Amino acid sequence: MPYNLLKGKNGIIFGALDGNSIAWQTAIRVHEEGGNFILTNAPVAMRMGAINDLAEETNSQVIPADATSIEDLENLIDQSIDILGGKIDFVLHSIGMSVNVRKGKSYTDQNHSWTVKGWDVSAGSFHKLMQVLYKKDAMNEWGSIVALSYMAAQRVFPDYNDMADNKAYLESIARSFGYFFGRDKKVRVNTISQSPTPTTAGKGVKGFDGFISYAEKMSPLGNATALDCANYTITLFSDLTKRVTLQNLYNDGGFSNMGVSDAVMDMIDNQK
Repeated sequence: MPYNLLKGKNGIIFGALDGNSIAWQTAIRVHEEGGNFILTNAPVAMRMGAINDLAEETNSQVIPADATSIEDLENLIDQSIDILGGKIDFVLHSIGMSVNVRKGKSYTDQNHSWTVKGWDVSAGSFHKLMQVLYKKDAMNEWGSIVALSYMAAQRVFPDYNDMADNKAYLESIARSFGYFFGRDKKVRVNTISQSPTPTTAGKGVKGFDGFISYAEKMSPLGNATALDCANYTITLFSDLTKRVTLQNLYNDGGFSNMGVSDAVMDMIDNQK
């Protein structure tokens, strides 16, 4: 049930590809809560998805942008402010990519030029985005910037490969840039560490089915869905969380505080 939590607020949502993506679900929920926004994704990603259908459903506009390009980001922010009629209140960074994962290269045998590309897309783009927003003074006071992360930033998930490093860097950028954004602009910056979610990107990780099954058995509340993450993101975009910043917030059914669960122990015992 909508609560009008974002009525009158304007934002930008990065990374909506299809109905499985967290950004897609977030866009729908923002629309239901009264928010207005611009949808954006890399031109190549837009050709793979159905973002124009989402734009029609949510009465929003689409502006293609390469999030690793300062020029593209500057154009995106300028156009967004013009279209939306004012500064930005919320931004979702839902971007991640590893060429090493796509090409099946192991963590111990990376193609480092691919590593740099994945870092730039998955983490460097977050710094670039905030740098452009900061320099242009494009955010309203008490605005909120959220990026999506994963538990592999803190713990070892071997097949997550160099994306684990990218997420760790992403979370560090959120804290470091979040300090300056909070001090100078009264803007909040947080990351959400989400359960493994069957998005297009997530399903590209080797052993993903095992990931999601294990997390489901470990988490007392079960895995958080894309919609669960969208709902959590709404609270961070709203005025209800005005003093929450520099945090990595877990939306994972309790997985992050578990050592082992009865379900996992039963599974191991049954294999003996």
